[in-house]
Amino acid sequence: MLTATLTTLAIVTQDQASLRAAARDSSTQQAVLWQGDVLEIRGQRGDYLQVYDHRRERAGYVRAVQVRRLTLTANEAPELLTVVRFLRDAPGSEALGISYAAAYLKAAPAESLSAEPFDAIGSMAERLAQRASAPKPKVADPALAAHLEVVAQFGLRIKSFDRGGRTQACYDGEMYRRVLAMDTASPDQRARAALGITRHECVDPGVGPSDRYQLDLWRATVLDRVPATGLDPLLASRVHARRAGVWSSVAFEQARRGDPPQASAQRAMQELSTVNVGELGDDALGEYSDAAVRVGAVRWAAEFATHGSGKLAVATAPGAPGETCVSLTDTKHAAENPLLRRCTYGTVWAASARANSAGTALALAVQPLDTWRELWVFRKSDKGWTVDVLPPGTSGPDLGYIEFAGWTPGSKRMLVAREVRVDGRFRRRFEVLRMDTLQADKQAATPELLTDFARWEDATWKHQTVALR
Repeated sequence: MLTATLTTLAIVTQDQASLRAAARDSSTQQAVLWQGDVLEIRGQRGDYLQVYDHRRERAGYVRAVQVRRLTLTANEAPELLTVVRFLRDAPGSEALGISYAAAYLKAAPAESLSAEPFDAIGSMAERLAQRASAPKPKVADPALAAHLEVVAQFGLRIKSFDRGGRTQACYDGEMYRRVLAMDTASPDQRARAALGITRHECVDPGVGPSDRYQLDLWRATVLDRVPATGLDPLLASRVHARRAGVWSSVAFEQARRGDPPQASAQRAMQELSTVNVGELGDDALGEYSDAAVRVGAVRWAAEFATHGSGKLAVATAPGAPGETCVSLTDTKHAAENPLLRRCTYGTVWAASARANSAGTALALAVQPLDTWRELWVFRKSDKGWTVDVLPPGTSGPDLGYIEFAGWTPGSKRMLVAREVRVDGRFRRRFEVLRMDTLQADKQAATPELLTDFARWEDATWKHQTVALR
């Protein structure tokens, strides 16, 4: 953190403060200083301090009212911690708060240190990364880039990923790891730390399947170490929601590896059901919706494949390396001579296959990604059998699922539910699709508004889906 040789310091408290060549307003501006910048004090001339900026390797003068002078003595530590407590929840002041926390860690005796300053630094660094990940305004914010440079001087690492054309910035979580390693950390501090280092959006998209599986197992272990009692209700629900999302990813990877995914998927569903939605504020409701869609996408992993009793069924077999081939069969056409055969690199949930009573259509869940589940619809026409792929939404694969919810009499319509994230917002819809076009004949935000759902929704779907939460 702060260099040991600097015993008389100044922390810049205002953005765009000027470092000047002389102690007057008309002198040349040497550099622009920002909240949290640390300067060594070497003297004073009138209302200016003579300082040296080690980060920029430049000397100069700064107005005394634009900085806070520190001696980094033990007597000063309690006051520094008070300022840290104030700034940790002040959006836009993350760099300044982190600078004060670094000063506190230097001033406070080692034996008096608790998990609080590390928790505060982690929280502020995480919030700064979230600011850097927000959609970019038309006019760039120079303060944000400057604040990122300021915190870098304290050894805090904020890494960036490209996700669908937008930048995702993430704090690497070193301070949170220190909190988890301290026996004196409170349950709430441990929960915040675990949530801070297990964020879904901060998983490197370039990680391969094997490494991703090990990372998800590690994330699950970290979250399971959060105490079960003594937690703030909001934090407890956030932990349950995060566990649900992580165990959903574990279940998907297990299915991809050929391992039984049922226990992990059931754990994901159980964690989701434990979330107390009434305890969540507006911000945390987004985390709950995120977890619900992740669980919804992988919920068929909790079921064991069964042999259907209808006129149609599906059989799966390995295809090319990494592929699964789906064969549509009936009483006259076995897997060796199927009605239709199609291969995919996605995970095929054979237990999801649902045929209509006429034997002219079948719906099947296929999941190409751990957060994206599609619906395959096999249909018979005058020209033979075809299969159409219905995605959860029209945007690229992100976070969403679409699922079969029932057949209407005569099998002319199919009920579906879909939930998808679009531009950061979650949208849930219930639809009645025409089987001849697979276009929505009716749709609503709740199934109660659709008569067909009230009459013909599939009983198994109603019991198992998370769309009705």
